[in-house]
Amino acid sequence: MQTATVLPFPEREAEAPAPRAGRSAPHHAGHRERLRERARGAGIHHLPDYELLELFLFRSQPQGDVKPIAKALLARFGSLAAVLAASVEDLMTVRAEDARGRTRGVGAETALDLTALHEVARRVAKEEASARTVISSWTALLAYVRLSLQHEPREQFRVLFLDNRNQLLLDEVQNRGTVDHAPVYPREVVRRALELSARNIIIVHNHPSGDPTPSRADIDMTRQVVDAARALSITVHDHLIVGREGVASFKQLGLM
Repeated sequence: MQTATVLPFPEREAEAPAPRAGRSAPHHAGHRERLRERARGAGIHHLPDYELLELFLFRSQPQGDVKPIAKALLARFGSLAAVLAASVEDLMTVRAEDARGRTRGVGAETALDLTALHEVARRVAKEEASARTVISSWTALLAYVRLSLQHEPREQFRVLFLDNRNQLLLDEVQNRGTVDHAPVYPREVVRRALELSARNIIIVHNHPSGDPTPSRADIDMTRQVVDAARALSITVHDHLIVGREGVASFKQLGLM
């Protein structure tokens, strides 16, 4: 992880002085209001990702041209989802040259705002998944696990504990690991299910490499969890592996 750079100017910069007589205004003058008008008129869902990000950056950087910052964030992380999933420390490494030729960066306040937006989206997705029967709400379930894990830089092993109606009782991180391994203890998974009176579980973990294809170790571990759970009348509905390229379902692949 890179060390965040302290910028030589405040994140919330003072309002720029009006241009002197005979000097033209910066090309971005009025851009904020024009962008807001387009969002209100055509609809915010029509905006490209960088302009949607600009609208949000207006809040934490109330003056100046934020378009270069928005584009630099998308270039650095690759997508809007990846920008929001990035850590505060990684976000603060992003810098760009603004319309005045000055180098601007993502400060601590902007970085915190972006991570807060990701957490809001994650909680909304979790509510959508838990408000319905999980097994019949497949789309909501996939959206939730992808938002939670798709851009995680380290492997996480999580368990969704469900009641006998398949309502979500708890989404719990059982373990965090390295870029390619998170240790799993089948007995601990089953013990936790008994503590929560869960009758069904869904195993979820991510592949930071981006490819969700199950490995031999993933298949062997899943069978161990299924066997341990079956002995106590707990059903493992599925094992989902999340990667940037999609979500692999053991059930759909015929692996369980």
